[in-house]
Amino acid sequence: MLRVVENQSWPRTAAFFDLDKTVIAKSSTLTFGKSFYQGGLINRRAALRTAYAQFVFLLGGADHDQMERMREYLSAMCRGWNVQQVREIVAETLHDLIDPIIYDEAASLIEEHHTAGRDVVIVSTSGAEVVEPIGELLGADRVVATRMIVGDDGCYTGEVEYYAYGPTKAEAVKELAASEGYDLERCYAYSDSATDLPMLQSVGNPHAVNPDRTLRREALARGWPILDFHRPVRLKQRIPTFSVPPRPALVAAAAIGAAAATAGLVWYASRRRTTAM
Repeated sequence: MLRVVENQSWPRTAAFFDLDKTVIAKSSTLTFGKSFYQGGLINRRAALRTAYAQFVFLLGGADHDQMERMREYLSAMCRGWNVQQVREIVAETLHDLIDPIIYDEAASLIEEHHTAGRDVVIVSTSGAEVVEPIGELLGADRVVATRMIVGDDGCYTGEVEYYAYGPTKAEAVKELAASEGYDLERCYAYSDSATDLPMLQSVGNPHAVNPDRTLRREALARGWPILDFHRPVRLKQRIPTFSVPPRPALVAAAAIGAAAATAGLVWYASRRRTTAM
């Protein structure tokens, strides 16, 4: 495990974390599939498809083409889904579903970065309605997440406005650095996926975590550290690496730009309970 001991106040620095299979052991949004089914937001067929997608994701993740196909299909499917209903189910089930799958190694690393005086930023392709509560649970200072347009009726329009994926993640990191005064050469980044190479390349201290084959090959070629996270544990059952004071309230990364649809978020919502069967 990387030990973070540097503690400097200026210029400011940050550690940017991908979420799925980097900080948590599964897909953040697909994990809620059963809860959304039980809440009447998706039908049985969608629930089964969500379970299958989670299985495929755990086996090897999703490459660029798979992510694009998923985004296109699910963005069209989400039109009319109620946002508040999604948020309520996430809030009700967050601790039961997400807390047990947080990597102990990732939680320790987040603590170490905070102790070193760095901001912690979660940068995820999953939807903001899922990522922001998880970021708060983790004590992150900011999140960058995919968002979708919400109509005046409080429902998703099905249109993508901001998609936190691939090069867009790197752009978000650079914009945050400009607005917050981060020195990117002294910043850190962590991801499991080759699709995050642009984000990893944007900082001076990139790390591959549980990398897919492509990212592992790139990390070896570039001499990047490769970390193995394999111990999911509930936060309350952990022995903290450091005694860290409570973090300030989570700040959403509004400076990055607003909203968009997530490749995973749209797995889970439907506007009518009558579609549940």
